[in-house]
Amino acid sequence: MQTINPSSNTAKENYKLLIGSIIPRPIAFVTSLSAEGILNGAPFSFFNAVGEDPPMISLSINRIDGRKKDTTKNILETKEFVVHIADEDNIEQINQTAASLPSNQSEIELAGLTPVKSNNISVPGIQESKIRMECILEHAITLGEQDSLRDFIIGKVVQFHFADDIYTNGKINPRRLGAVSRLAGTNYASIGDIFPLKRPE
Repeated sequence: MQTINPSSNTAKENYKLLIGSIIPRPIAFVTSLSAEGILNGAPFSFFNAVGEDPPMISLSINRIDGRKKDTTKNILETKEFVVHIADEDNIEQINQTAASLPSNQSEIELAGLTPVKSNNISVPGIQESKIRMECILEHAITLGEQDSLRDFIIGKVVQFHFADDIYTNGKINPRRLGAVSRLAGTNYASIGDIFPLKRPE
């Protein structure tokens, strides 16, 4: 077995080990609004659930040369954002939003996605997603060293939206959702075999 001390690695080497080890990772597609009213959209795979009472989710967003990404800046300014789950039907369009655009250009327009009004916040979601969660900022924490900072965002879900064909009696059908997950490099994965495993008493 290989044993590696991360302190002897570069950040890039540790990044490769993390994204190759922690798989599959769910993909959050996040929409946020700039102070100028530009609708920003970006995918993140350092993302997960935090808790259910209240329902909370987390995003870990790296900085570029110490500068906060537009998503982080927008969330810190407006305290609002929408998280969508990437799926087989929208992953191609969501992938287009990973392009580096100036802050005054909308990735939503670039990818041909359709904004849809939220119920409880000012930030729109996108119509092409089977799941979207309206969130308000709960906590924002700066992590890392001076040369490799990242922003850890925790959002409280204030409204859930589910497509009719995936939601029944409080449960979500994973096959109909068709969530897509992130692996390493340029690789992604869809839902494979599903099997039950009962927890011991």
